[in-house]
Amino acid sequence: MFNNIFTMLNTLHLRRYFLFVSLLFSSLVHAQTAPTFFLGVAPHTSARIILEMYQPLRVQLEKTLGVHVEVVTASDFTEFARRMLQQEYDIAVTTGHQARLAQTDAGYIPLLTYSADFRAVALVPEDSPVKSAKDLKGKPVLGLSPSSLVTLWGQHWLKQNGVTTPVRYVSASDSVARLILAGDAAAGFTSLANYQSLSRDVQSKMRFLVISDPLAGRVYMLNQRQAANKEKIDAALAEFAASAEGKAYFQKYKLEGYRMLKPKELEAMDPYAAEVRQALK
Repeated sequence: MFNNIFTMLNTLHLRRYFLFVSLLFSSLVHAQTAPTFFLGVAPHTSARIILEMYQPLRVQLEKTLGVHVEVVTASDFTEFARRMLQQEYDIAVTTGHQARLAQTDAGYIPLLTYSADFRAVALVPEDSPVKSAKDLKGKPVLGLSPSSLVTLWGQHWLKQNGVTTPVRYVSASDSVARLILAGDAAAGFTSLANYQSLSRDVQSKMRFLVISDPLAGRVYMLNQRQAANKEKIDAALAEFAASAEGKAYFQKYKLEGYRMLKPKELEAMDPYAAEVRQALK
């Protein structure tokens, strides 16, 4: 009798064990085969801040699309462009010149951009003797990477003013401000939006040497492989913009909301896009 009981118990435990293993295996297989939607964001600031910035949108996209969404970036703008052209992102959020490159060279579809004007700025310390581009001759200047829009614009501005000076590239806009204030460079190029994201204490110690005219800023570009989901993605972005989380996001980062691209807005970026294309060769 006891042998029968032990046999029944052992059989029951074995069944439970095999059921557990089967469910675990099934979960692992599902995790490995479940699609991941990659939201690629150009490295305009540190990876930590990018992940924090785009977390609310990531949640909205997951909810609408019903797939796992991962926010990813790259070590610099050049590497981001390379990965974008290799089709690694389902949505690429990047400045207008790289957005144009994604459109012409990789078939990405323009979705929208931010309402706030995108401008490049040259920053110097508040007490700097530098008053014009010519005062930078022979002095070190900082940029974000050889293919970032603010750096390309800044290099054009220096050239237009007849200034030849070394440009050193750093990984994030907050590094630009920190290095300038530490005396490691005479000036640095970044975006107005990134300057506005600096602490008020840091902002108070800096001033603008020059501010650009409006440029095509960060644009949402949809990978062609997601074309069938465009309506869903458009709806997700609209829901995010109307949500409390979206409004808080726009206010915090001074982005003013989303807007559609203007006619020929990306086409105007062709000269800058050509420079990125050349840098990738």
